[in-house]
Amino acid sequence: MVQQNIPTDVVSPLKFHIFGSGISFSISPTIHNAGFKHYDLPHTYDIRESPNIDGAAELIMDKQFGGGSVTMPHKLEVHKYCTDQTDTARLIGAINTLVIKGSGDSRTVTGENTDWSGLHTIITEYSTKTNQQPKVGLVIGAGGASRAALYALYKSGIQQIYVVNRTMSRAEQVKKDFESVFDITILPNLQELPRMPDVIIGTIPAGVTTESQFSSIFGARGLCIEMAYKPRQTPLLDAAQKHEGWETVTGVEVLLAQAYDQFELWTGLEAPKKTMAEAVAQHEREKARKEKGGML
Repeated sequence: MVQQNIPTDVVSPLKFHIFGSGISFSISPTIHNAGFKHYDLPHTYDIRESPNIDGAAELIMDKQFGGGSVTMPHKLEVHKYCTDQTDTARLIGAINTLVIKGSGDSRTVTGENTDWSGLHTIITEYSTKTNQQPKVGLVIGAGGASRAALYALYKSGIQQIYVVNRTMSRAEQVKKDFESVFDITILPNLQELPRMPDVIIGTIPAGVTTESQFSSIFGARGLCIEMAYKPRQTPLLDAAQKHEGWETVTGVEVLLAQAYDQFELWTGLEAPKKTMAEAVAQHEREKARKEKGGML
């Protein structure tokens, strides 16, 4: 349960980081530092790049390390520096969150996955708002992000789950890894959907897609979630928005949803969602002004 009204004047300053490679553009510091500021917490969150997770080992072991976000390509390797993993992170096969408990000899580093829980929240809120239980889900891609997406569909009560991926062997491996918990149907392409999906989750880089390749996957209504957030508007979202009855969720909104869960795991406090989302919006406005060549 999320704790409230923790006296922040007795909170020791902690260091939080995001670990990954090629992540200089990450907006995670904007999100989490806004959350810390909201509660007057003395913590800091910054970007730490390294070609492999071993480059982050010293930071993880630092006694002031309060927790971390983990992105590619480290999600599959960071477990070596964890005391334990949650059952969910182990099943998904990827860790995107490090949670620290205790200190000294009793200090533990737990690997968690909030990519799936953020998606689950988005799907659940959609179901509640529309008073409709989605029955068919489609995940596009079979990489690391797809595993969290597939698990989120399963936990949302979706009974028929499809996955489409260019490399069939990768899709078959994902199916095998989850087969003890739920079933996944592999499709050869997007044109051979046995049933139209109610929820679509894109998990592949936007730069390798075109709007036309998604033209046949939208039925009368549904929810389309894009996990890629660079650029914010992707060909998948463009295609979905041309179909009345479809709601869309951008990759930035997905990033925020999983970050809210991270914040609560780290601090025990309810994530100040409005504050964190506004910090991102302000960041994007400032970035746009700079790209136009000056301040307005």
